Amino acid sequence: MVDTLALALGLNPQAPEFWLPLAFMGLLCIVVLAGMVLDGFDIGVGCLSVFAPGHLKPRMLALLSPWRDANEFWLFLGLGLFMAAFPLAWGRIMSELYLPVTLLAVGTLLRSVGFELRLRAPRELQAYWTGLFGLGALLTAMSHGLLLAKMAWLSQGAVGHLWFAVFTAACAVAAYCLLGASWLIMREGGELRARAIFWGRRCVRWAAAGVVGVSVVLAMGHPGIFLKWSGSGVRGAVASLWVCMLVAFICIEMRLQRMINTSFRNTVLPFVLTLLVFCMTFGGLAYSFFPYLVMDELTIWDAAAATESLQLVLVGVAVVLPIALVFNTRVYWRMFGLSMPPEPPEFGR
Repeated sequence: MVDTLALALGLNPQAPEFWLPLAFMGLLCIVVLAGMVLDGFDIGVGCLSVFAPGHLKPRMLALLSPWRDANEFWLFLGLGLFMAAFPLAWGRIMSELYLPVTLLAVGTLLRSVGFELRLRAPRELQAYWTGLFGLGALLTAMSHGLLLAKMAWLSQGAVGHLWFAVFTAACAVAAYCLLGASWLIMREGGELRARAIFWGRRCVRWAAAGVVGVSVVLAMGHPGIFLKWSGSGVRGAVASLWVCMLVAFICIEMRLQRMINTSFRNTVLPFVLTLLVFCMTFGGLAYSFFPYLVMDELTIWDAAAATESLQLVLVGVAVVLPIALVFNTRVYWRMFGLSMPPEPPEFGR
């Protein structure tokens, strides 16, 4: 397959001009997936904090504290890699995606400001900054949905596109809420876990509807993607992917339903299955668009920087990325399992 692709581009498979952009695209996909999954439960908990009772919000945000700085790392790393490796696509993509990217930037800023200032604000102002963090999380989740809608729909400015964008944004919020709820179920007990089960059951079908809606519009709007999915060589793999996603959604809903009336055993399962759904969805999108950055217009080789620049960036990535991965592995290792709230010390009289 690699040789065929290189032949179609008129490049040698062993030449740096061919494999360097391909390597950076693979690295960028890994970084984006890591940010979407690892920052996803942060976004989901932030969205859920908007609907949570006031006495539960401080605990929800306290659970996120160990991962806040690590979560922001993936967004900046992804933007840096994209601008350094594919500078010729930056202007073209930003001209098409300026609204969702702007919402993403505003949402990320509000999340960071709200979370940090809540820790330093007087008690009477903490609820205000908590609400700002929740608003930023909602804007971030909606921006991801708008990005999907923009990529899936070809026509610009149509009324159908507007309603599809609203639907996809709502489903993206539901998907992140499902991820955040399943993480809270795994991490916390008591009233917060019970409410997280309720929130998860409300969101799981909306998340599934969003996956189906984006897939259908993507296939109908792009004949090349439809042919790619229906080819004889990959038809079985595509069908298997859909079956796996359907089974995962069904298992998530069944597990959440059983948690209402039974014990809280296997609480990690909804979170793991939700992560699996996110990974399969992203993998399907990456396969559908490859090798294009702008569908049918700009490939990763067209948009790549000069070979000398890519080699220099690769050296920097080879030095920095392993250190960052070691640090993030240590940080995220504690994200699984039940969290016990700290108890105040007893002072003698």
